[in-house]
Amino acid sequence: MHYLLLYEVAPDYLERRGGYRAEHLALAWESAERGELVLGGALTDPADGAVLLFNADSPDVPAAFAKADPYVLNGLVQKWTVRGWHTVVGPQAHAPVHP
Repeated sequence: MHYLLLYEVAPDYLERRGGYRAEHLALAWESAERGELVLGGALTDPADGAVLLFNADSPDVPAAFAKADPYVLNGLVQKWTVRGWHTVVGPQAHAPVHP
């Protein structure tokens, strides 16, 4: 199943993220190497959030990522949410549906 980890970031996120970015990216790449994190990145215009796409057996995987993320632990992320995403179209769709 696919899950979206949605971040709402603090107003000063861009100014403060430099001090935590290397640790955050290391955590993200480790998750990607395990096959969990598929894509992730910040939203732009405005830079008020981020979206991370996970391929996992349960929402516990992206939730554990958020709970360990230095952006969350240090208040750069004000709120995070995990949402299931029932993907049906595309080469990586979890449950492909064809016409």
